[in-house]
Amino acid sequence: MALILDSLYDALKAAGASEEQARAAARDVAGYDNRANRFERDANLLKWMVGVVIAVQLGTFWMQWQVVDRLSGIEARLSAIEPDSRASNATLQMWGSDQ
Repeated sequence: MALILDSLYDALKAAGASEEQARAAARDVAGYDNRANRFERDANLLKWMVGVVIAVQLGTFWMQWQVVDRLSGIEARLSAIEPDSRASNATLQMWGSDQ
């Protein structure tokens, strides 16, 4: 059974509405309030979901940045060991063409 707002029902009765009309109007307004609360609850859930997605994305970007940073460090160390990297690239290309 639907919720009826007593104050609205009493006000409509005092204004001269029939009992049936007052009851139906109070029931409709109570149902509208329930729908608004449900919409607000769903909106809050969506806000939390978007927040979680943003947090996951920030974590992913941070992890990718760490990988790029590590790779640049490895590249710097390799270039210090092997100053002429063009020769190693040519060697790699030569080995790739044999297979």
